[in-house]
Amino acid sequence: MVGIPQPALRLLRFAVLVYLAGSVVFTLHYVFVRYREPQLNQAAKPRSLVEPGQATFDVESMVYSNQIMNWKSTATTAPGTYPEHKIEEDTVIHKVFSNTIQPSKVLPYYFKAGREFDPESVTITTLITFDRYPVFSKLVTNYQGPISVTIHINDDENRDENLSKLHDMYNSNPNMKEFVDVHVVVDKFDRQFNMWRNVARFFARSNYFMMLDVDFHICTNLQHHLSLDPEAKRLMKSGVAVLLPAFEYVDQEDGIDSATFPKDKDSVYKLVQEKKLTIFHDFFLKGHNATDYERWYKTDSVYKVTAYQHSYEPYVILKKEGTPWCDERFVGYGANKAACLFEIYISGIDYYVLPRDFIIHQSHPYKEETRKQERKYNRKLYQNFQEEVCFRYAKSFIAANTWAQPKADNLKQQCSKIKGFRIAMATFQ
Repeated sequence: MVGIPQPALRLLRFAVLVYLAGSVVFTLHYVFVRYREPQLNQAAKPRSLVEPGQATFDVESMVYSNQIMNWKSTATTAPGTYPEHKIEEDTVIHKVFSNTIQPSKVLPYYFKAGREFDPESVTITTLITFDRYPVFSKLVTNYQGPISVTIHINDDENRDENLSKLHDMYNSNPNMKEFVDVHVVVDKFDRQFNMWRNVARFFARSNYFMMLDVDFHICTNLQHHLSLDPEAKRLMKSGVAVLLPAFEYVDQEDGIDSATFPKDKDSVYKLVQEKKLTIFHDFFLKGHNATDYERWYKTDSVYKVTAYQHSYEPYVILKKEGTPWCDERFVGYGANKAACLFEIYISGIDYYVLPRDFIIHQSHPYKEETRKQERKYNRKLYQNFQEEVCFRYAKSFIAANTWAQPKADNLKQQCSKIKGFRIAMATFQ
């Protein structure tokens, strides 16, 4: 057997050493990138892909489940020391949303916007399911401001696929990464709308929030107008609600493309006169006619809603702190938002209409049979809820010695319509 020449042997050994050194460098680089800075890889798909477009999603093993929150007491056990209480984040969130159907997994800041927001800005709070991703992307691009959104993922055989669609949606629009905080709710319960609203509001990062359905288009430069209107700013700081009139197209085909929507009040009024545009859901005037559209067409000033009634469902901007939360017992279509806004009004928060801004509904089909049944159940719940809220806030006003103050006027006006309310109040005072 002929031996390998020495020059060739040395070359072979050198090649092996280079290969080994390269392997070590490559491995170290991979480990550093993968484990040292995982937070920079949020634009990637979920951690373990089964096949293109689908992901394996283990709710229980998410990093949020293992987070511990530290609570410091102001009471000291010794000079300069503050006792700490550690509690799992899941426990805190479960308590916060304890009125919902359980079990339910809340993943706050599943994606977090890269921008730091002005505390005085208005965060849009909304909720979506995977079938509303395209219209949500349009809202994000149009608003160019802080948005806190709750996204529901059904915990079923399509869970991983729908979560992967969320990643696709988030990565498809660069504005998402700049302006949108995404909070994911994973459970088996559809249409817990008020719970989803509360999640979006709870994690909003500015002092004001706007409850907005995702299929509405803000047609004006709302943020700019608010910055120029000293009366609107004063009202918002005082804790009242300001709202935007809502419209929809008579011909639903005209309401599909928001790029064609009017951008100023004069154009809106012209379309209303031509009977192309109308009050949102004009077949149920109790939902929006308290806004007093005829007055809105003519005014240049903020004005107070004076004809409130319990089915009123405007789209409002509110102060995050001090505003009552939406009651989470309402599940499904019907009365959920009306109940939320009723309690807000009864608590002493007045509603004012902005003079220049408006929203228009983007047309889409409804699941009418589902909505019909759920409205029936929620109508009964809402009747009992109104009485409960009236008595609860009346007792609190009396206990706080504010019954004779303007704060109680909304309650007196609305709750006096309930049979036996005035007689009951006489026993409390």
